[in-house]
Parts: sequence; structure tokens; C-alpha cells
Amino acid sequence: MNCYTHNPTAAIGMCVICQRGICGKCIGRDQPRLVCRTCAERGTVLGLEYKSSITVGTWPLIHVCMGVDPVTARPRVAKGVIAVGNISVGALAIGGVALGLFTIGGLSVGLLMALGGAAIGLGFSVGGFAVGSVAVGGAAVGLRYALGGGAFGPAVIDPRHCDEAAREFFQRWLGGGGLPSSCR
Repeated sequence: MNCYTHNPTAAIGMCVICQRGICGKCIGRDQPRLVCRTCAERGTVLGLEYKSSITVGTWPLIHVCMGVDPVTARPRVAKGVIAVGNISVGALAIGGVALGLFTIGGLSVGLLMALGGAAIGLGFSVGGFAVGSVAVGGAAVGLRYALGGGAFGPAVIDPRHCDEAAREFFQRWLGGGGLPSSCR
């Protein structure tokens, strides 16, 4: 592999940010990982992190982080009572991948409530694909109740079915306004 900038020169490594080969003349920073001069001059950040000084047990009350850990070159994980990041774990977790009690994310796994593109949980789940005791979504798999375009479970409301138990449950929660006309 040759240097991206000085093509005839052999590269001594790769920039951890842009993944281009760099020679000795193009090194902008070499600790803790190699960064090319272009990325170093631009001030390209490998990520950001904020931890509140207030803790609950060993976890910070608020932990916000994203990007890549410069030492390990792995994605940063937000772990806190309130966690926000690309990957987050907490009582309230918000992120691309969120795990916790109450979660919001692209892939959301929540014990009590999950909201996201794919929402999986033991309690209330809402998403494009939702699995939970009560599931609402395009494809909803409910352990107890399900409402969606394709709903599966003991008591369901979907374009083909309108179970009386599900109708009563969702009427209490939605006030009847969100139910299909066949259920009214």
C-alpha cells in the first residue's frame, strides 16, 4: 500500500479516521493512533463524550457519547441512568442501538417500553417491527395484545381481525379514535 498523498512512497500505516494510507511525512498525530495531517488539521473528532458528575451507584446520571474510542478504535457506548449515543445502555436509553428500561432507537430493546424501527421488549413496544406484551406497529407480535398492519398474538387488531379483548384494551388507551372502522 502506498501513501495517499505521495503515491510512489510506501505507506507506514493507515489514518484511523479516513482509512487512507500515510507515509512518515503525512503523519499529523501518532498517539494513541495514527492520524493523517489532513484529518489532524481539520480537527476531525473521533467522537465526543460527556458524563455528569452526579452518579447513581457507579453510573453517571447522564452519559452522552458517540463516535470512536481513539485508543481501541471501537464505537463508544453510552452507559448511564440517562444514556444518549450511537449505542446506549441505561434506564432511559436513546440511540441507534438502545438497551434499557425505557428505550428509543433504531433497534430498541426495552424492558418496560421500547420505541423504534425495531422495538423489542417485555412491556409496551411501538415500531415498524414491534414485539412485546403490548405491540403496536407495521408488524406487531404481541404476547398479550397486538395492533398493526400485520398483527400476531392472542388478541389482535389488524386489517383481517378485530378481537373483542384487543378492541376493549386499545379503546381504553386510544379512546377509540385510532381503531379501524371495523372495530367500532
